Amino acid sequence: MNRLSRMVASVSLTALTALATPAAMAAKIFVIGGKPDDPFWSIVKRGAEDAGIVVKAEGGSVTWLAPQNYDNLGVDAAELIRQAIDQKADAIVAPDWVPAAMDPAFKAVKAAGIPFIVYNAGGIQAADRLGALNYVGAVDYKAGVAAGAYLGKAGNKVGVCVNSLPGAANIEDYCKGFAEGIGKAGGKADVLPLPATAEGNVTAVAQATRAYLLQHPQVNAVMATANLDAVGIAQGIAQAGKAGKVKLCGINFDQAILAQISAGTQACAVDQQGYQQGFYAVSILNGYVNYGLTIPTREILTGPGVVDASNIKTTLAGAKKGTR
Repeated sequence: MNRLSRMVASVSLTALTALATPAAMAAKIFVIGGKPDDPFWSIVKRGAEDAGIVVKAEGGSVTWLAPQNYDNLGVDAAELIRQAIDQKADAIVAPDWVPAAMDPAFKAVKAAGIPFIVYNAGGIQAADRLGALNYVGAVDYKAGVAAGAYLGKAGNKVGVCVNSLPGAANIEDYCKGFAEGIGKAGGKADVLPLPATAEGNVTAVAQATRAYLLQHPQVNAVMATANLDAVGIAQGIAQAGKAGKVKLCGINFDQAILAQISAGTQACAVDQQGYQQGFYAVSILNGYVNYGLTIPTREILTGPGVVDASNIKTTLAGAKKGTR
């Protein structure tokens, strides 16, 4: 091949490569998550931010939006979704915590032609109903079943699920699953509903738990639906004089929860791997916006898994790095 031929071939190859490789669109991805001081959501945020390293390298951005509290969760989260639309989001990640309040906002996302992923709450049912690309997260009902089955098999068969966010579909699913899980072991479980202002308030949850246990002395299994609630519940169990007699299993964990498991004041935690939820959701949308990539497995499950004394050491190692 002469020099001219080589030059023509080189130009042609360059042109073909340019045609075959789509240019990145600098995706603006908005992620709606939990309030800033919620330990679980700090891990989800870390996952989203780590996936955002690739997004930013391609000229895009990841913006985290969160309510300041959970007093009016569904309405506030719906407003955050609409804020993302108004800020010209290229893609949106959001949980479907309270469908009645949030579904209209998701429908507005769909109407605007913005690709989105439902994560953390709502399940594949919400993704199907709303037209989302994927659901990324655990199935809350199954997480509750895992907690109930764990405590029931250990002989703790009279339970209560502490619900500090009544009306939130995912929290109610935890409690329903807990009742079924413990029921399969021959037990039963009720629900202790608390006002939304109690969520994350260790003292309020401790007082409510203590009072409930003193009024229901037969209870020997308690489920927590949030990290700080588990801390309060453990304190309430001790204050009621039930340490060692009433076993606690919670949803999610942080350093405080892992310390409780290590100390034996909490039997287990059901892990939904929040880091993976943030990381996968952002990564999938970035690939879709920039390159048209899709994940055919639309339900991407990140849990449930049980953390207890048998695997606490490896879990602690991940927690030190901010990913568990």
